[in-house]
Amino acid sequence: MAEKQTILGRIAQLARANVNALLDAAEDPRKLLDQMVRDYSNNIAEAEAAIAQTIGNLRLAEADRDDDVAAVREWGAKAAAASAKADSLRAAGQITEADRFDELAKVALKRQISFEQEVSAAEPQIAAQTEVVAKLKTGLASMKEKLSELRTKRDQLVARAAAAQAQAQVQSTLGSLNVLDPTSELSRFEDHVRREEARVAGQAELQADSLDAQFAALTDASTDLDVEARLAALKAGG
Repeated sequence: MAEKQTILGRIAQLARANVNALLDAAEDPRKLLDQMVRDYSNNIAEAEAAIAQTIGNLRLAEADRDDDVAAVREWGAKAAAASAKADSLRAAGQITEADRFDELAKVALKRQISFEQEVSAAEPQIAAQTEVVAKLKTGLASMKEKLSELRTKRDQLVARAAAAQAQAQVQSTLGSLNVLDPTSELSRFEDHVRREEARVAGQAELQADSLDAQFAALTDASTDLDVEARLAALKAGG
């Protein structure tokens, strides 16, 4: 019975385990989940073996009880037959033979009582063992559900880790592509073209200023000639 209680206690402890709390406190959740899956698998295998043995013992006890119940009926029938035979012999005046069959009836009744006592003693034990087996089966089912939960969480964690790694790789790739981003090369080329256009515009502006100066000089020279001509005309007229 102590072994059964140990199995029940272990099953109950594992079934009550708060996986989320354990994961929150773990430095490496994946390693913890792997270890828990191994522990649960091993404990389930041990529990299944122990439960199978317990069920086997229960079935043996039930079979023994059923044999005792059958023996109760058998010896009851024998006692009844011996008693009936004794009554028949006694009615026929065969007292000695009647007494002998009555003694056989008593022996059969004693055997019947003995098997009834066996049945009475076995019933509570079988009832208790049946209850233990039911609890063990329920606990085992809980452990299997917990194991399935652990495996699901582990698979989800592995998938999330793989996705995070893939995303990090993509980000790294994008980061390296930024260095050779063709749009950045176009921007630098555009800046170069704008600077070149500005230089040409500056030269054009300088050239325009030079032409204006030349035309201004020509205008000044023309004015001087006109002044000289008018001065000469005044002198001639005078």
